[in-house]
Amino acid sequence: AQPSAAPSAQPSGAAPSGAASAAPSGAASAPPSGGTGGSGAVVDITAQNIAWTTTDLTAPANAAFKIHFDNQDASTPHNIVIKDATGMVMFTSDLLTGPAQADYSVPALPAGTYTFVCSVHAGMVGNLTVGP
Repeated sequence: AQPSAAPSAQPSGAAPSGAASAAPSGAASAPPSGGTGGSGAVVDITAQNIAWTTTDLTAPANAAFKIHFDNQDASTPHNIVIKDATGMVMFTSDLLTGPAQADYSVPALPAGTYTFVCSVHAGMVGNLTVGP
């Protein structure tokens, strides 16, 4: 009883206050260095009537960014595949059956021109310009 009582007393007493003051400073510096929340760039992509509503998008170079994907097509699955100039796949999202929305984290891409497509519907093609 003493070993379980003592550890629970110590964490609830001194450790949380020490951890609480240390965690915010550590947490605040961790996301920017990790790149997940550093740039804060969000690219909005909407699928409607088996087409992209916008076919020309931009994103920052050499920085991770987020895609906010809005599939407005009821009972229709779409995804987002980003390809470089050689056709190499740089990012693929999950299939999302509409109507639904999802946010995806895209790793940093070098500056250049990319295409984004839906792997389910060959006619859904757009351009993504990644620049400074």
